[in-house]
This record gives sequence, C-alpha cells and structure tokens, in this order.
Amino acid sequence: AVDIQPACLGLYCGKTLLFKNGSTELYGECGVCPRGQRTNAQKYCQPCTESPELYDWLYLGFMAMLPLVLHWFFIEWYSGKKSSSALFQHITALFECSMAAIITLLVSDPVGVLYIHSCRVLMLSDWYTMLYNPSPDYVTTVHCTHEAVYPLYTIVFIYYAFCLVLMMLLRPLLVKKIACGLGKSDRFKSIYAALYFFPILTVLQAVGGGLLYYAFPYIILVLSLVTLAVYMSASEIENCYDLLVRKKRLIVLFSHWLLHAYGIISISRVDKLEQDLPLLALVPTPALFYLFTAKFTEPSRILSEGANGH
Repeated sequence: AVDIQPACLGLYCGKTLLFKNGSTELYGECGVCPRGQRTNAQKYCQPCTESPELYDWLYLGFMAMLPLVLHWFFIEWYSGKKSSSALFQHITALFECSMAAIITLLVSDPVGVLYIHSCRVLMLSDWYTMLYNPSPDYVTTVHCTHEAVYPLYTIVFIYYAFCLVLMMLLRPLLVKKIACGLGKSDRFKSIYAALYFFPILTVLQAVGGGLLYYAFPYIILVLSLVTLAVYMSASEIENCYDLLVRKKRLIVLFSHWLLHAYGIISISRVDKLEQDLPLLALVPTPALFYLFTAKFTEPSRILSEGANGH
C-alpha cells in the first residue's frame, strides 16, 4: 500500500520516502528531492542507480579534456621553442588531470570504485531545475531545485578542484627545477594562465553545462578542424614531406585525428556499430583535403597570377 497524497506541482518537485515496511510506503510532503535522487513519472523521489550511457561518459571526457588541452597550449606558448622543460610540463599536466579524474571517480557514489551511479538525462531542462520552481498561488515559490542529472553537473566542479590542487602542489616545484632556460618572470606563466582559465571553465559549466552536453560533439569537430587548418597554415605545411620532417607535426596531426574521431563517435553515439564505424574513415579527410588544395591557395601564386593578368 502506498500513502495517497495530492499530486506534486512543478516539473521537479517530488515526495521523499519516509518509511517503508513490506508493501507499505509512507512519503513526505511535496518538495525538493535529496541529493542523488530525482523524481519519476509518479512524482516520487527515486535514487539514481543507473550507469551512465556512452554519451554521458563522452561528455565527461570532453569536460576533462578542456583543462588538459589548455594546459598544453599555454605550456607550449610560454615555454619557447628551445626550452627542454616543455615535455616534462606536458607530462606533468597529463599526470595531474589523470590523477584528478581517478580521485574524482573514487570519491563519487559509490565511493571507492572507478564507476558512478547516475540519473538519466531526459531533456535540457534537467540541467536547469532552478528555473522550474512552481508558484501555486503566484506569490509563494516552492523550491525544488536539485541535481536531476546527478552527478554529471557537480562532478565536473569536483574534478576541476582536484586539478587545481594537484597543479598547485606539483607544477611549481617542477618548473622551478627544470625551467632554467626561461626568465624568472616567464617560468610560471603557464601556471598563472591556469589560474585564469579554471574559473572561466567553472562558470562555463555552471551556466552552460546543459548546452555543452548537447553541443560538445559539434564543438569538438569545428574547433579541431579550425585549429588543424590554422596550425598547418602557420607551419607552412603544403605537402606530405613537410609533415614528415618534424615529429612534432605528426604528433599534432594525430592528436587532431583523435579529436575528429571523438567528435564523430559522440555524434553517432555508435547506436548501430556496423553503420557508424565506417564514418571513422572520414577522420583523415580534412588533412588530405588541405594538402591537396594548399598549393592552389598559396598567396605568392595568387599575387603572381594577378600581376600577369590571369
């Protein structure tokens, strides 16, 4: 027997289970669900016990990659071409983010294991429950704000916090020891940059987490295509030989290919494996297209043809 009470108002208000004895269940008044629970179709608060879908893991992977990519960018930007410290800083940044991800999973529910329980994301409004608090009499507001997408919203903040703590513990010591080729004012600039972009990433997740959840596959594809084109243009890569002369260029190329593949998998969600996997053959297409067409867009050639009246 279930205690019968009036139905809850609002999209995310629910009744919390107070007492259960056999088939008898007693629920409280309509209100906010406890952390780790969300309302079901009958407006009862139910614990989040499902495993995240592949798309959820890909979203978390994207949010985890953002600080790592920014770390690598600023390390490369401030280290200088002749600095031997860049490689060690890259490895340290990877270690920091990896350890932060592992610790975040270990402290999340269930504690002590490398997987999480979650609630299913049903629609965009699940990320913004604070906008759906009902006002039955248009005067009094019933506050039912809770994390309906538990833990996809808050786990990103926890991860960023661990990233920041580990960076402050490890990076200054490493930079001080190995960054001898840089001036004192330049040694810690990549760390100072992180102190700026971590708050920006935090605000981005707080305000646009739901939008990023649905848009991140397209963001990955667009940004990886643009950055690859800019890099190849700035490095004056016009043929395959230009790619092979430096290992760093190949590393950048393969890194972008991995991002292309990540974006394609995120969009397709690999619902039908036999149909979606062939899409990965498109990964090298942008780079090949650039190499085949770069010679036709060389500025010196265009200027010379214009001067000749062609």
